[in-house]
Amino acid sequence: MDERLLPERKESLRVRLWEESKKIWRVAFPAILVRVSGFGMFVVTQAFIGQISEVELAAYALIQIITVRFANGILLGMSSATETLCGQAFGAKQYHMLGIYLQKSWIINLCTATILLPVFIFAAPIFKLIGEEEEIANSAGYISLWFIPVLYSFSFSFTIQMYLQSQLRNRIVGWLYAASFVLHVFMSWLFVLKFNWGIPGAMSSMIIANWSVIIGQFVYIFGGWCPNTWRGFTVACFSDLLPAVKLSISSGVMLCLELWYNAILVLLAGYMKNAAVAISAFSICLNIIAWEFMLCLGFFTASSVRVSNELGRGNANAAKFAIKVIVWTSIIIGVFFWALCLIFGEQIGYLFTSEKEVAEAVSQLSVLLSFSVLLNSIQPVLSGVAVGAGRQAIVAYINIGSYYVIGVPLGAVLGYVAKLEVKGIWIGMIVGVAVQSAILGFITFRTDWEEQVNKASERMNKWFLKPSGDSEGNPDQERINE
Repeated sequence: MDERLLPERKESLRVRLWEESKKIWRVAFPAILVRVSGFGMFVVTQAFIGQISEVELAAYALIQIITVRFANGILLGMSSATETLCGQAFGAKQYHMLGIYLQKSWIINLCTATILLPVFIFAAPIFKLIGEEEEIANSAGYISLWFIPVLYSFSFSFTIQMYLQSQLRNRIVGWLYAASFVLHVFMSWLFVLKFNWGIPGAMSSMIIANWSVIIGQFVYIFGGWCPNTWRGFTVACFSDLLPAVKLSISSGVMLCLELWYNAILVLLAGYMKNAAVAISAFSICLNIIAWEFMLCLGFFTASSVRVSNELGRGNANAAKFAIKVIVWTSIIIGVFFWALCLIFGEQIGYLFTSEKEVAEAVSQLSVLLSFSVLLNSIQPVLSGVAVGAGRQAIVAYINIGSYYVIGVPLGAVLGYVAKLEVKGIWIGMIVGVAVQSAILGFITFRTDWEEQVNKASERMNKWFLKPSGDSEGNPDQERINE
């Protein structure tokens, strides 16, 4: 080989890496901003409710960790179907289909939110049934009613995020969430501390902040900033709902199994000796992981969008290159946080508590925390790749096996039988995530991406509808392949 060609090849690779990195961060950074701001709203509300009374704080924590996480996981997971369809349609230049897929997702998610409504309406008797104190259960039941408008806001906010980010327009969503977070902090201070409105004040601020984002998104979409992908409401969104429902259910199961995993492990920790210290230390570590996971979810989004766009475009090599760049970028960031957790392991606990016993317990868990953080930098990216390819059902089965057949039972055995307590539970959690990451990595490595391109093309052609005005009669419902 002529050695004079090597510098040119290296230069070409550097250019490709730089261009791909720009595409990744164009999606990832606004997605991170959305996740951090959205998660921050719940933290801010919890902080202000903590100023009211311990009972209300405990009730709010109960609703947020169990009820809201349950509903959030289902609706966010089901919305990832929109991410797959819109991403591949955008890559295939079927721009008008993005608006139709968005409307389909609204129908599916609104119906799902309505099905989940009894969980919020009857929260108090449900918590009493599982043994919670009556005072806390009654307060939780009251707070859960305030969460109903937030529940319905999820139906729109998640799907619009997927719709906009698939066409690389999610910067507006990031700024809307950041602005609503600032608004939420101000209104919470005003309503709770100045006006003394208590729970109604804190929850009203939460509702206004969430719906202000959706109103801003509606203005952006309906105001003409998405002319190619939004062509108005159409009855075409009611066609082929069943396949979309199936993909949405697969997506919901996939994500729920991940989000509920930590909650189950916290419940297991509650049965340990000195449970108060165990739960406090474990919760602090999971809180750290949650903040880091917000960053990782940005790469989940970026991997899903990049893969779905390139598959829809029919470019298998570009999809493979994007996966490599995203995985290594995320791993580098994960190694950075892994090192921080190891270096400052003895001091981390004091950021969240002044109790020496709890801080020492966190310090003892710092090594496990660091490896959890490292695995978090890999697992979401691989899951995002699967979502981009429309393989949510496969990931759901992998999650069942790795989390609930391996992780939880192993954690219970190590925690209770081997007497490792919280460390044993966490080792089980890490093993479950490691198994899932290994299987997803193997599947990704062995995937025939040309075949995935063909599958994406088949899916797009099957669900394709001609844009209005392209034919006579009722063109929105006429299939291109008929």
